[in-house]
Amino acid sequence: MFKKPNHRIFDYTPRFYNPEEDESEKRKKRLKFRYARKTKKRTRSPIVLIVVLIFIVFIYLKFTGVL
Repeated sequence: MFKKPNHRIFDYTPRFYNPEEDESEKRKKRLKFRYARKTKKRTRSPIVLIVVLIFIVFIYLKFTGVL
């Protein structure tokens, strides 16, 4: 009464595959990721820090009544 669906079959042949190169690419990606993760430090721009400092001083002077 009901027909069961069949699995799709794909006939794909890769153009070029070199297992040695594949392993070396995986190793390069893994090492690059580790290296980047260890050496990445969060640096803030000095301009941003200066702007924040000026803003804080402005707010302080505004509340103390100098401005």
